[in-house]
Amino acid sequence: MSKPRILVVDDEEDLCEILQFNLESEGYEVETANSAEEALERDLSSYQLLMLDVMMGGLSGFKMADMVKKNEKTAHLPIIFITAKDTENDLMTGFNIGGDDYISKPFSIREVALRVKAVLRRTHPTDVIQKVEEGEIIRFDDLSVDVLKKKVFVSKDSITLTKKEFDILLMLVSHPGRVYSREDILTKIWTDEVYVLDRTIDVNITRLRRKLGGYGKYIVTRLGYGYCFDYN
Repeated sequence: MSKPRILVVDDEEDLCEILQFNLESEGYEVETANSAEEALERDLSSYQLLMLDVMMGGLSGFKMADMVKKNEKTAHLPIIFITAKDTENDLMTGFNIGGDDYISKPFSIREVALRVKAVLRRTHPTDVIQKVEEGEIIRFDDLSVDVLKKKVFVSKDSITLTKKEFDILLMLVSHPGRVYSREDILTKIWTDEVYVLDRTIDVNITRLRRKLGGYGKYIVTRLGYGYCFDYN
C-alpha cells in the first residue's frame, strides 16, 4: 500500500522540518513548501492532504485554500489549517472555505498525528483499509480479515465468527463508508434462505460488534438506511 502523501505549507522552516520528521515517523510521505506561491507550483492533485499555515507572507493559507477548492482537479483535497490565531471568526472562515480541521499553535506533535489520521480516515478510507491482494487479506489497524482462510484476527488473537457474521464483516470492511440496507445484506448473505426476518440481521450485527471488541464501534447503524463500516 502506498503511503498517503502530505504537503505542509508554512513559512517557518523549522516548523516544517519538525512536522515532516514526525509525520514521516507515523508512516506518511511528507513534502514541505515555505510559501503558498511555492506550493501552488506543485502538482497538488498528487497529495492526499494539505496542511496550510494561515498567516504567511504573500498569499495566506486561506487564500491558497480558496484557490485549491475552486480548482476541480484539487477541490476534493482535505485541508488542515495551522495557525497561531484561534478566534471564532478564523475558525468559521477556515471551515467555510472547505477546511477539514484547524490546529492552533502551539500544539503537540501527538495532537497533530491524531488529527491527520482522523482527517485521512474520513476522506481517504481506502488509504486506511489495506488490501493485500496476494494473500487476500484486508487490514484496518490491528483488525485483519483473511478472505481465503475465512479467519479474523484482532492483533494476533483469532476471533471466532459464524459464516454469516464473517460474510457480513467482509462485505462491510471491503467497501468502507458504503451503506448497505438490510435488503442488500439479505440478498447477498442469505442467498440460500427462503424467509429471513430483518431482526435476524440486527442480531448478527450485534453479535459481530461484541466479538470484535473495540473495533465493533466501526460497524455503524445509519438509521433508516442500514449498516456500514465507518471511521467518523
